[in-house]
Amino acid sequence: MSPDRLWDADPVPAPDIPVARPRLPTAEGILPYLREIDALRWYSNNGPLNRRFQQALEVRFAAGHIVCGANATLGLALALMAQTPPKGSLCMMPSWTFAASAHAAILAGLVPWLVDVDLDSQQLLPEASAEFLRQAPGHVGAVMPVMPFGRPMDLANWDGFKSETGLAVVIDAAAAFDTLTPSQVPAVVSLHATKALGIGEGCLIASNDGVLIGEIAKAANFGFLGSREAISPALNGKLSEYGAAVGLAALDVWPHTRAAYKHVAMSYRRSLAPVSGVSLPAGFGERWISSTVTVGLPLGSMDRALTALTETGIGVRRWWGGGLHRQAAFAHLPKMPLPITDTLVATQLGLPCWTDLADKTIFRICEILAEALAMTKS
Repeated sequence: MSPDRLWDADPVPAPDIPVARPRLPTAEGILPYLREIDALRWYSNNGPLNRRFQQALEVRFAAGHIVCGANATLGLALALMAQTPPKGSLCMMPSWTFAASAHAAILAGLVPWLVDVDLDSQQLLPEASAEFLRQAPGHVGAVMPVMPFGRPMDLANWDGFKSETGLAVVIDAAAAFDTLTPSQVPAVVSLHATKALGIGEGCLIASNDGVLIGEIAKAANFGFLGSREAISPALNGKLSEYGAAVGLAALDVWPHTRAAYKHVAMSYRRSLAPVSGVSLPAGFGERWISSTVTVGLPLGSMDRALTALTETGIGVRRWWGGGLHRQAAFAHLPKMPLPITDTLVATQLGLPCWTDLADKTIFRICEILAEALAMTKS
């Protein structure tokens, strides 16, 4: 088949148990907010539902300031642009992240520079970043740490790094709706349908720096500030009133959504407890939740685990493939040695996770995984 016909190739059969099965608010839950939109005839441009959604999120996060946007990739780009790092400078980021991190830096006029992460936290840490700066292959204008799969991060440490270095800092907190504690540096949380609080497409950008959030809001609205005149480089990255309506409905049921994800996480924790060599992130299910379940496997067992699970109709995901440095769009980018990233690529596996995933199904998934690992050892 020629490359221009790949779009209509036969799809890969869907697994019996998919890795994700999002559930957004019901039509009934959203309807009262849609009726408000009908009555006001205000559909975008920072309407009343959007403002109410942002205010509710500020209360939820105890954040000084929040602005919502069309999606997290744009949110990351806007948060970088608002800090005006020099065009063409390097944006340090982990290779252990989703493609959106690099796409956002490029959209903001920067060059992603791929570096390694800490093994335990799977994160780029401030002290490591300071050391990487001494080895930079060019001028560094920004740093983009990532909270992988929503793992907690002490953002206050990045406040200190930003103050000491003067660099732009943006936290890619895409999956961290349940774990984010805002600070001065801006953090971007995805509200994609697959995230813990999903609205379809959207994001929130949180910071205790009101001036910076104001600049981000301006950059998301054509560079307008109190007039229809563009006064600075910008994009169109606003969240519509329809997105805010879904967001408000999602917040209405957030306690139930979180409880459901917590139940799934704890069910995995119980089912995996007797399985030697398999690890879950510290505190997962006990102190924090995510919309994904990512387990650590023993080195050398990935292929057998993948085969055993997929052949029995269980969806799995190697979330970030081989790291950004192995993806065609980013293979040319400057990078540091990435031994820890390579270890994570070989050991981290995403298992099915959704709010109504049954305990008996989770037990069976873990049973199949345990059998595959036992065969690896033999």
